[in-house]
Amino acid sequence: MLTPSSRHRGPGPRRRPRVTRVLSGTVCLLALAGTTLAAAPAPAAGADTPPAGATWRADLSRTGSDDVNVRYDSGALRVRDGSVSPASLGRDRGYALAVLDPHHVDRPVNRVAVELDATVPDAASVEVDVRGRTADGIWTEWRRAVAGTPAELPRDVVDVQARLTLWNVKGKPTAVVRAVTLTADDAGAAPAEPAPTTRASAFSARVYATREGLVGHTTANGHVIQTNDHFVALPSRRALSPAGSGQYSVQVCGPARCETAPVWDVGPWNTHDDHWNPSAQREQWKDLPQGLPEAQAAYEDGYNGGRDEFGRQVANPAGIDLADGTFYNVGLSDNGWVTVTYLWTEGGGDTTSFPTWGTDVSVRQQATTTSTRVASLPGPTTVRVRCQVHGELVTYDGYSNDAWSYLPDYGGYVSNIFIDVADAWLPGVPTC
Repeated sequence: MLTPSSRHRGPGPRRRPRVTRVLSGTVCLLALAGTTLAAAPAPAAGADTPPAGATWRADLSRTGSDDVNVRYDSGALRVRDGSVSPASLGRDRGYALAVLDPHHVDRPVNRVAVELDATVPDAASVEVDVRGRTADGIWTEWRRAVAGTPAELPRDVVDVQARLTLWNVKGKPTAVVRAVTLTADDAGAAPAEPAPTTRASAFSARVYATREGLVGHTTANGHVIQTNDHFVALPSRRALSPAGSGQYSVQVCGPARCETAPVWDVGPWNTHDDHWNPSAQREQWKDLPQGLPEAQAAYEDGYNGGRDEFGRQVANPAGIDLADGTFYNVGLSDNGWVTVTYLWTEGGGDTTSFPTWGTDVSVRQQATTTSTRVASLPGPTTVRVRCQVHGELVTYDGYSNDAWSYLPDYGGYVSNIFIDVADAWLPGVPTC
């Protein structure tokens, strides 16, 4: 089936105009805290005056399929069922996830401040993460935003999205979030990463993998685990894909073969260990080298007293969990070492990154619809394109295109109709 994704809340494909709901309105941050101050004189406009930031209040009432165990009533978000928690974490805490609508800003920004109007009991917590989408349609990783410390995004973006994660102890009161106000501006620093559509290769590391199992349980993004499922869990929320999407995916190479799978869960062991990032950019454990999971350092070298971020004694060096289908497909029969490529990261190479749209989009062995289906894209996905060819003419929903892109991470071709850019022939991509 090839259909536009019902889960995709942002702007639709640029070749297929869609209605984009833009949140509007400006909220005084001080008012949220019940404080009133006289307005300060506005600085005189001049060449050295940075442009004012964009401020908006998120619509919390629009819960949807990207959200997990959250409810909105009486003007606030809460955990719906305080006994539900991601199965991979094995923690007795209630958990809810609210992925808010993206907001378009009228100039590029790379810093986002967040203000909450919330009641958070002692045994509960609320985390706010933000990310941005570039003009080319590629999402950055999620970054934590806390009061007084704006989140710094790695590159300039034109759309900003926030995500709320609510926790509570089972049987205890949940946090109540009444309002979320965001202010985005340009910090003035040079982007820390190259633009996402430059030539790019992704970071790879050898990592110990465990089998997640847990069929019938729910992942951190709300996916109900199926028999022979294909996804992975990584020990950081920075690369958690929204439900049904492959916006953050990895290629896992085991003893038998490689498979590209989306990141749909958080674990094993830790939840703030983005070990694929350079040391200085890691959320925690900044003294560990890039590519070394904290659990591996704890298990092998006694790092952090041999414990994870929750104080549990680490029993294996795992830095990735594999769903059953992925685990067996790459050739594992027991926990073991695999090579993982984190496909949203970049560092120079022979591919160009693009976003896709649609649900269950086929990747074919050759540039024809009758060729063997070698993989599928579950939902909006960031893919790396090495080259493109003229192949079978594909007509879908009133659009026709004979261009196909080769995706080395999937070992096949996808019709350019499902590459989310305006050009039928991708700019800057060579012919195969």
